[in-house]
Amino acid sequence: MPQELTFAQERHLKLIELTRGLLRQLPDMCADFLRDIEPTTQPLTRYAYAVDLHLFFGFLVKEIPAFADQDVRTLQPADLDRLTRRDLSMYLEYLSLYVSDDDTTVTNAEAGRMRKFASLRSFYKFLFKNQLIATDVSRLVDMPKRHEKPILRMEIDEVARMLDLVESGEAMESRQKRYNEHTKKRDLAILTLFLGTGIRVSELVGVDIDDVDFNINAFTVTRKGGSQAILYFPDEVADVLKDYLAERRQQEALPGYENALFLSLQKKRISVRAVENMVKKYATSAAPLKKRLSPHKLRSTFGTNLYRETGDIYLVADVLGHADVNTTRRHYAAMLDERRRMAAQQIKVRENEPEPPQPLPIPESGEKNEGSE
Repeated sequence: MPQELTFAQERHLKLIELTRGLLRQLPDMCADFLRDIEPTTQPLTRYAYAVDLHLFFGFLVKEIPAFADQDVRTLQPADLDRLTRRDLSMYLEYLSLYVSDDDTTVTNAEAGRMRKFASLRSFYKFLFKNQLIATDVSRLVDMPKRHEKPILRMEIDEVARMLDLVESGEAMESRQKRYNEHTKKRDLAILTLFLGTGIRVSELVGVDIDDVDFNINAFTVTRKGGSQAILYFPDEVADVLKDYLAERRQQEALPGYENALFLSLQKKRISVRAVENMVKKYATSAAPLKKRLSPHKLRSTFGTNLYRETGDIYLVADVLGHADVNTTRRHYAAMLDERRRMAAQQIKVRENEPEPPQPLPIPESGEKNEGSE
């Protein structure tokens, strides 16, 4: 009997399948590139590269006259040598606003344009390193300047209000209240896990019942890079999880989803999109002025609270699963500056400096000093 695949393994296989589907629409050099980076990357990374390359070659045949109506699959590395700095600058501008294959208008801010153009640079670097092109013209195009945005997080009173909304169903329409009665304990457990552990949404949907151990208040997750990690949670989270699990064990899941910790109303493993929609619904009701609240913002809320309590940026990086502590520093730079300013006020250059001697008063005219005759 074949061994049952984990959620992470199934997801990896699906990404490999999607990547191969895209490569069948692209030149052979794209498959060569992805094979070259396979030992050092995960399936999700390679799929993202394939998506970005599909977008780039689509741009060539739609926007560059020399490539008009060409079959993308027949293009050779030498064809890319015909592209100029101006052509790639046009592509960078194109990324700001374009229409996808399904006629959806797509926009990209600085971060999105940077990531997609960085994919193209990596592709060009591979071609140049392997002497398949004469010049790496992508290096002649300046990347957009990235402006750091402040971290959007929830305050303590907003978190309390959000969790109260889940429990009470207050401010919901009658239809939403009926829905809430079936999902209340599940939604509360999901939100509490985000706030109590800083788990990623992609990690949360993959957690199985068998991954949770209440003896040590911890559970196993598969990190973004594919490695396994143990996340610990406080007693408050344990109480909410136990309450939900009592209900979950009474639910009958569809075949293949029996061990999934969080189920949808369709009795399947809950999806990332469903969790994102749920978080947005409750969070924006609790904090209406914060329009972009998401699972990642709840993760930021956890990271902020942990840093305020510990002041240890390395601990925050480790718990959040950041491979590079500089990622954490960038996100919490404002808080680091605040702590540095506080530290500066604690330093005294001259400890207990004695008072300078006071000069004796000068007697007025005709007045004798004490002890003089």
